[in-house]
Amino acid sequence: MISPNKIISSTFYNNLNLVLKSNKVKFFQLRLKKERKNRKVIIAKKILRICKKNKVKFIINDDPYLASKVNADGCHLGQKDMSIKKAKKILKKKIIGVTCHNSIKLAKKALLDGADYIALGAFYKSKTKKTIYKAHIKTLINIKMSTNLPVVAVGGINEKNYKNLLLNKADFLAISGYIWNNKKLKPQQAIKNLK
Repeated sequence: MISPNKIISSTFYNNLNLVLKSNKVKFFQLRLKKERKNRKVIIAKKILRICKKNKVKFIINDDPYLASKVNADGCHLGQKDMSIKKAKKILKKKIIGVTCHNSIKLAKKALLDGADYIALGAFYKSKTKKTIYKAHIKTLINIKMSTNLPVVAVGGINEKNYKNLLLNKADFLAISGYIWNNKKLKPQQAIKNLK
């Protein structure tokens, strides 16, 4: 699961706790692109406590230094972020995942570089993030056949389309908008719909 793009209200932390209590979330990624560094540290520390309480691994997006500073469980890197090798020097044995868009070539490179998991997507249209790369089920199947790395499916995932990704061997689903920006359901109700 991925955080909303902005965390303003303190009700977010209560909602996060309720969502993580569902036992359906194994990893929670903090993804704040437009937040000041010192504020990110404060937010990250609060989320880390909630993750630990619910036995959920906490991953920081884009920033191995922040992940190290708050003692998160790992870091997720985009293709334009620092290299996996450099991130490993900062984070030692912590989890490092990398975005591979829709590319078997990038997935194989991530495997060689020592990534712990790869993220593919966007599989569906997303309002959380601008869709530049479109991934298809065929890409997922091909990557699962050519690498043993866990694959996280990303992009526009909701209660109507998530099963198709799991049936086609996605190991994890990165869901954000369906949980945090759902106009019909509260976060804890939205997560319940994902059986």
